[in-house]
Amino acid sequence: MTPLAGRRLPRRIAQLLVGLFLYGIGIAFMVRGAIGAAPWDVLTQGIANHVPLSFGLITICVSVIVLLLWIPLRQRLGIGTILNALLVGPSADVGFWLLPSPEMLWLKVLFFVIGLVTLAAATGLYIGANFGPGPRDGLMTGLHQRTGRPIWLVRTAIEVTVVIVGWILGGNVGVGTVAFALLVGPLCQFFLRVFAVRSGGGEPRHDPPAGE
Repeated sequence: MTPLAGRRLPRRIAQLLVGLFLYGIGIAFMVRGAIGAAPWDVLTQGIANHVPLSFGLITICVSVIVLLLWIPLRQRLGIGTILNALLVGPSADVGFWLLPSPEMLWLKVLFFVIGLVTLAAATGLYIGANFGPGPRDGLMTGLHQRTGRPIWLVRTAIEVTVVIVGWILGGNVGVGTVAFALLVGPLCQFFLRVFAVRSGGGEPRHDPPAGE
């Protein structure tokens, strides 16, 4: 049994659970900010306009659909993948229950910034625990492997598609959506270096950066 799998297991489990909970809270902050949601959250907002389900439950349903798309791509699930699909949505609903909807612009911007930083830190926590990618980034890496297209191109194509569909359904696209696209990568990379669980040799081990 390696140090990563044995002695560090309690830390990894704690990181995974705390990270997934905070991921949902980060989503809630950004959505409450109402200056533009992250791409997949735009889609969730759009769907929520047409079905009598909570944001969190829709998030779970979308995650399950995305996981079904893993099958022809021959992607392998991790426990982190399954827990991501099941826990992020409910934690977002908790965030919506706790957080008000700010009226003043500076508060909206502050909510978005808090949400973005929280989500990035949460990403570093749960990916650093090394229990598997989230459903949506598993789709991204699977399509990359099957098509041979660059990761950036596959990710851009997926996120542009979900933003367009979400916007058509009434999701909130705005300056926050653009800010998220530009800033989330560097922020996640920073927090991943902070929280990555290291192997016995001292090198951090983690899966490719993943989203929800």
